[in-house]
Amino acid sequence: MRILKLPEVIAITALSRSSIYAKAKDGTFPMPVKLSERSVGWLEHEIVEWLEKRVSESRR
Repeated sequence: MRILKLPEVIAITALSRSSIYAKAKDGTFPMPVKLSERSVGWLEHEIVEWLEKRVSESRR
């Protein structure tokens, strides 16, 4: 299991920081995992699944 920090998530998804947090808040993007008091990360497999779902939906 690999944890991605925000810069990696931004690079992979092409979403802005604010979009990532807004989508996570409204349930349309994976929630971050709290790593410490001031640090969060995202599970790589959840980000990959989210991207695969976007691609699948766009190909219908």
